[in-house]
Parts: sequence; structure tokens; C-alpha cells
Amino acid sequence: MEATTAARRSEDIALDLLKFVAAQANVGSKATGSTGFGGSSSPKSDDQVTHLLELYARCRQAVEAPVEKK
Repeated sequence: MEATTAARRSEDIALDLLKFVAAQANVGSKATGSTGFGGSSSPKSDDQVTHLLELYARCRQAVEAPVEKK
């Protein structure tokens, strides 16, 4: 049971890290309207989801990585 709790805790921490990084990098947010001419520069939803899943995997790796002792 303790391993399940620890795994859940690392998943929660990774999710919080993902939320922070995504907010800071403006990833996954809806594109704001722009004035003037030009094509749509907003990425497709599938691309955003894929990018967020890859980012979450990287966050999990960072959270679960062993800490080096000096």
C-alpha cells in the first residue's frame, strides 16, 4: 500500500509541475484572437495534447529521478 501511495504522490507532483510549466510556457492555452491579416498560427488540438503528454512524461521522469548525494 505504501508503494501505491508513493507512486500516487509522485504522479500528483508531476501533474502540478506540468501545470506550472504549461502555464509559464503558455502551452495548452487557447489562442487569443488577433487583428489583421494572416493565417491561423494556433496548433491543432491533437498536437497540443501530444505535446502535453510528452511534457507530463518528462515531468514524471524529473520527479522520479534519484537525487544525487554530494
